[in-house]
Amino acid sequence: MSKLKELPVVVPDAAPAPAAAVCCTPLAEQVLPARQAQDLAPAFKALGDPVRLQLLSQIATADSGEACVCDLTPAFNLTGPTISHHLKVLREAGLIDCERRGTWVYYRVVPSRIAALSQLLTVPAAAS
Repeated sequence: MSKLKELPVVVPDAAPAPAAAVCCTPLAEQVLPARQAQDLAPAFKALGDPVRLQLLSQIATADSGEACVCDLTPAFNLTGPTISHHLKVLREAGLIDCERRGTWVYYRVVPSRIAALSQLLTVPAAAS
């Protein structure tokens, strides 16, 4: 006799929110609430390092939308463990996600997180 139970299928009533939904009102329109500041600060801190900024750029501009760590490492004069540390910081900040395939790890940008940072920094154009 199996101890596995069959779980019911749950169908949401409404359509899910679009993946490109952004979380934040621009800084120029409203004071940033403390909770959002705490959520977004690690991402901005992660981008404050030139190596991490370059890594994010390489991942974001990869032809297939993702980049193998084996392709990222040669672009820097750094050791593998140092590159791994920087990728971990980007991952923990929610800026990238990864998937292990055999020996290699492939990284991709989390578009909704980048969009949230971008939206927050949107400033209206100055009147001429």
